[in-house]
Amino acid sequence: MVSGNSKSDISFPGIFASSAFAACFAEICTIPLDTAKVRLQLQKKADGAGLPKYRGMLGTVATIAREEGLASLWKGIVPGLHRQCLFGGLRIGLYEPIKTLYVGDNFVGDVPLTTKILAGLTTGAVAISVANPTDLVKVRLQAEGKLAAGVPRRYSGALNAYSTIARQEGIGALWTGLGPNIARNAIINAAELASYDQVKQTILKIPGFTDNVFTHLLSGLGAGFVAVCVGSPVDVVKSRMMGDPSYKGTIDCFVKTLKNDGPFAFYKGFIPNFGRLGSWNVIMFLTLEQAKKFVRSIESA
Repeated sequence: MVSGNSKSDISFPGIFASSAFAACFAEICTIPLDTAKVRLQLQKKADGAGLPKYRGMLGTVATIAREEGLASLWKGIVPGLHRQCLFGGLRIGLYEPIKTLYVGDNFVGDVPLTTKILAGLTTGAVAISVANPTDLVKVRLQAEGKLAAGVPRRYSGALNAYSTIARQEGIGALWTGLGPNIARNAIINAAELASYDQVKQTILKIPGFTDNVFTHLLSGLGAGFVAVCVGSPVDVVKSRMMGDPSYKGTIDCFVKTLKNDGPFAFYKGFIPNFGRLGSWNVIMFLTLEQAKKFVRSIESA
């Protein structure tokens, strides 16, 4: 899938299944960090001398576990898996075909970095346009903290959340935050796939390095770091818009966040975000490479 060439040696159904499996496995392993990230991003600036409820990645994880129970760290896992099946499968599965479309069937040699970035932007935008409802429900479930005694939860689960949002807010509400979500996921997808592609291609040209687990680990870490550096501001805006319906739009959310919380608010949750994306990318790409080997062996049999 992610290689310097423009051709894939695995069928689209094969790479879609491999990508969806790898993305779901990475999601299960890292969603506690994602829940911590969402809570930190939705947290408003403390008034006066009051201290914020959540402080730092580990502090946020500990607070959630202590107040709401350990299982709360996996809030949103069901729509999270829905999202990864759709989004993960499409964005990675379409990456090679789109790269080939851009460079042409007869292209020979290493695909230019700009083409890899363009392919990543394209597949990220297409995939999240399909998967946005799953992202919205995931954020809504993760954003709900400990409630006072007798106060019912807004949603009893993922399926209830889909139907409740559609019934009370309209079908279109499931695509709330689509603009910043497309921006975020197109940018992060391009950063992840293009950087993994490029780093892996560069490493394999160094004498002594081969296409093995260590190379995949280094490439995955590089992909996660690049992704979080470029994607944090749009990620914060996306989380705030999905968690708080009072914002009128992307620009309104951006301006209010800047005015009320300052420019550093756009990098709120940076450490948990990198912890999440760095570990997510390492797990996902390591799993993906092994899944591709398995699929390749089946298809070539």
